[in-house]
Amino acid sequence: MFSKNKSKSESKYGFFPGDSISTVAGSMRITGDLEADHDMRIDGKIYGNVYCKAKVVLGPTGVVEGDLHAFNADIFGSVIGNIDIKDMLCLKTKSNVSGNIVTAKLDIETDAEFNGTCTMVHKAIDVSDTKISAPEKTASLSKV
Repeated sequence: MFSKNKSKSESKYGFFPGDSISTVAGSMRITGDLEADHDMRIDGKIYGNVYCKAKVVLGPTGVVEGDLHAFNADIFGSVIGNIDIKDMLCLKTKSNVSGNIVTAKLDIETDAEFNGTCTMVHKAIDVSDTKISAPEKTASLSKV
């Protein structure tokens, strides 16, 4: 009759509904930092930093004037600030980024604008586990 199963399921970030998304609507303006543990969509304007442990989708009308930190991000709108993404960053057509990017993977579509530097980072190698050996000697060829 009564089930012990709850409608909420445990996601990789805690107990949130599987379709849990925080939304900043197009008519909203937020001044200050914004933090989320699960996916977020921004269609309004954020005047501050955005911190998200999951995916951020910045819609075509979305603007972030501050730094953007997330696990993944799809940018359709504008970011005026630095972007730090742990996995995949997609700059979609007509997006505009003015700032530096640090990410593991980057996809830039045609007509996306990006002004800044990009640093590609991957999982750090633990040098204590790596044995460094001298390069092998090879015979050199000389012209006759």
